[in-house]
Parts: sequence; structure tokens; C-alpha cells
Amino acid sequence: MTDAAATRRLPIGLTLVVLIALGILIALGVWQLQRLGWKTDLLAQIEARSTAAPAPAGEILARAGQGEDVGFYRVRLICPGLDTASFLQLYGLKNGQAGQRLFSACPVDGGPYRSVLVDRGFVPDTVEARPPVASERGTTPVEVVGLLREPDAPNFVTPENQPAQNLWYGSDVPAMAQALGAEAPAPVFLLAETSSNPDFTALDPTPLPGEIANRHLEISEERRVGKECRARWAPDH
Repeated sequence: MTDAAATRRLPIGLTLVVLIALGILIALGVWQLQRLGWKTDLLAQIEARSTAAPAPAGEILARAGQGEDVGFYRVRLICPGLDTASFLQLYGLKNGQAGQRLFSACPVDGGPYRSVLVDRGFVPDTVEARPPVASERGTTPVEVVGLLREPDAPNFVTPENQPAQNLWYGSDVPAMAQALGAEAPAPVFLLAETSSNPDFTALDPTPLPGEIANRHLEISEERRVGKECRARWAPDH
């Protein structure tokens, strides 16, 4: 072999580095394609479930009790006294506006579950008023139509919930149900698309299904401002 050919040949170490890097890039490409397929299938499932005619909530929750994934199923539920029920306030964002999502409990007969939390809608921070709360649970039937959702897992920037002040930053279903006195809560909550209080126009249920596909962006923004929430509601303020 001539000296010129030996000079042009890549060192063995560099060749191995190039091959390893190429393998990593190929693996990442395959992973991205698999992820795209998973996301496409998930969005198709969400679209099918969220646009279907609402099913009785009890039937779907009974299937959840058997281990089935019931996320994004569209259901209907008659909830007596929901319009004047006590509620918890979960911090959230909607179209860039900070505010509170109002959660109440509703009785249900769904397999092992006897209650389900209902996200009644969003009230911006610019509105101080809230729906009325009766001293005793009312009996007026209120029909709710919406989607069953799994709670979003908190991360390291999510502030701690403050139940004593009715300030919630993570949708901890068991703790929220306990605070509301709800027994045997379902592990999912009902995201209402219909208003429990049509006369209280500041309460804005989530429009469906258009907002679902972009909800992950809203969740990311909520987490980004989590540190601001912690400073805002610090005990010494």
C-alpha cells in the first residue's frame, strides 16, 4: 500500500465513532416513525371517542373498574344539585388567561365507583364572582355531557396543593374527592362541555372536540408558569 493510500484511510477509532453515530441516528429515526404512528393512532382514537354520541357515564365507568382505558370517552350524566354544589378551584390557563377550573363531585353508579369529579369549567382571574353554593346538596337534576379524562401527572415545577385555602395546582383525584366528601371516586374526571350554570356566563366549559388536540400545549404552558403560582400564593403573601 502506498503512503498516499494509507494517509487517505480513516483511522479505526474514527470509523467506529462514525458507525456508532450512524446507528444512533437510524435508531432515532425509527423511534420517531414509531412515535408518529402511535400519535396518529391516539388522535384517531380520541377523535372517534370524543365525537361519538354520549354514552351513560355509569356504563363506561364500570368498564374502567374492570381495567379498561376509558380516557376521552364522551358520556352523559345526571348530577342532582350540581348547579349549587360546593367546588374546588384548580389553577389553569385558557387561551393565555390565568384562572380557576371548578371541580365538584357527582354521585354515580359505575361498577366499584360511587362518585366522579366534574370539571364544570373555567373562570378567569379577572372575575371574582363564583356560582352559588347551597348549604345542603340540592336535588335539581343537571345533565352534564363531556369527556372522561385521566388527571395530568404533576411534575417538579407543580406547586403543592393547598386544600385548606381551596387552592389546587394538580388534579389529585383521591385528595380532591376526600375534600369534597365524595365516596369511592372514579380514577378519571368528567370534563364538562355543557354548563352547569348557564346563567353564570363567566363559567366557560371546554369546547369540544377542537381543543383536545392542542391541550398538550396548554398543559406545557401551565407547567411553565407553575413557579409563578408558587410565589403568588406563598403563605407569607
